[in-house]
Amino acid sequence: MAWIDIQERMAPKRDRLGVSCFAFHMAVGTFVLVGWLISSTEALLFYLLLLPAMATQWAVNGGSCIINNIETWLRTGRWRDREHGEDGRFLAMLFDWLFAMRPPPASLDRLSYSVILVLWILGLGHFVSLALA
Repeated sequence: MAWIDIQERMAPKRDRLGVSCFAFHMAVGTFVLVGWLISSTEALLFYLLLLPAMATQWAVNGGSCIINNIETWLRTGRWRDREHGEDGRFLAMLFDWLFAMRPPPASLDRLSYSVILVLWILGLGHFVSLALA
């Protein structure tokens, strides 16, 4: 009989902290995805500053979001804990949970940075169009 390596599906943790962090992550993600549509120049300027700050934070923080670091710190008492923490696993968890697939981390990085760039360009275009109107 052969053993089959079956990985357990990833999903948000169901305790209060997990649900709260997941909801906050989703709120930030929703703002990032639709923020370029905002009609306020001040809010668009914030959006245009937020996106590169997020991307820089990911790059400097080893691919981990500060929201995940805070959750890990609250759970384990450590800022980074690859074994028991949530460090850099949010997108991987979403892909596994929603699409039952686990893309390699390099693919998730390319996707993340590409989407951020496209959204930033859309936001900049909208900002310029509002500023010229």
